Amino acid sequence: MAATVHILGSGTPTPAPDRFGSSFAVDVDGDLLLVDCGPATTWKLAKAGLKTTDVNTIFFTHHHFDHNVDYPCFLLTRWDQGGARAEPLHALGPSPTSLITERLIGSEGAFRSDIEARMNFPGSRAIHVHRGGTLPRTPPEVRTSDIEPGYVHTGATWTMRTGLGRHVQPWLDSIAYRLETADGSIVFTGDTEPCDEIRELAAGADVMLAMCWNTEEAQPNHRDGLCTLEGAVRMAADASVGTLVLVHCGAHVAAPGVADAAIAAMGEVYQGRVVLADELMRIELSQNRVTAKS
Repeated sequence: MAATVHILGSGTPTPAPDRFGSSFAVDVDGDLLLVDCGPATTWKLAKAGLKTTDVNTIFFTHHHFDHNVDYPCFLLTRWDQGGARAEPLHALGPSPTSLITERLIGSEGAFRSDIEARMNFPGSRAIHVHRGGTLPRTPPEVRTSDIEPGYVHTGATWTMRTGLGRHVQPWLDSIAYRLETADGSIVFTGDTEPCDEIRELAAGADVMLAMCWNTEEAQPNHRDGLCTLEGAVRMAADASVGTLVLVHCGAHVAAPGVADAAIAAMGEVYQGRVVLADELMRIELSQNRVTAKS
C-alpha cells in the first residue's frame, strides 16, 4: 500500500481565500496520522474524504496559532462523532502540548461545559447511543507527550523520528519530523530557517515538505526563523531529497508564475522534483516513487 499525504493546509497566518494554515494528514497502511492542526483542519479532513474518528495520533511541529488553532474543534468533533469507535488520541509535540490540551478539555478546561452538557443532556446521550456509544458517556481521552528533538515514536508499520527546527526559540520550541514507512520516507520541516539539523534529518528522504514563506527577492531582510523558496531548494539539494514539496506559502510566492520562475532559476542547484502544494493535493509515495495529485 502507498503512503499518502493529504495537504489540508498550505498557507500562512495571513487569511487567504484559497490557502489555510498548516495541516497534513498522512495515511500509512490505513493508519491515519495528523501533522499540525491549523485553521479549518476538521473541515478540510471532511473535504478530503477523511474522518476525524480515524485519526489516532497527532504530531505538532510548534504552537503558533496557524499550526494548532483548530485543535479544540478537532478534539471535540472526534470525541462527539466517535460513538463506539473512538480510541484514545495520542497528541505529541513540543511543550506546551500537554498544558494546551489540559486547558482545553481538562476538568477546568475552556470546553469542559460543552463536554459536560453532551455527557448529561438526554438528547445528546441518545445521539451518542445512536452512533454506537454506550452509557455512561465518558469525556475525551487524550494521551499527551511533550517531546524533544531525538524522540522516536513507532506505529504498526511506521516510525516517526524527530529533529530540531530553528524558528522562534526561545519563545516557542519547534520540532521537525521524519516519517519512515515501507514505501519510503517523508520529512515535515515545520517552520524553520535552513539549518544543519533539518539537513541531517532529511538526508536521503524521498519527500520533504518544507516551509516556503516567500522568494529571496521579495524577502531580502527578513529571513531569521523562516525559509524562502530558494532556501528550501538548497536544503533539499544538500540533503539529496528526491521530491521537494513547498508548503506554508505566502501570497506572493503562491501567485501565478512566481514559484515557477524561482524554481527554474534554481535548476542548477537542485535536480530533484519541486512541487508547489495546493490545498487538498495528495502526495502518494509507493515503493519510493512519488506522485502528486490535485
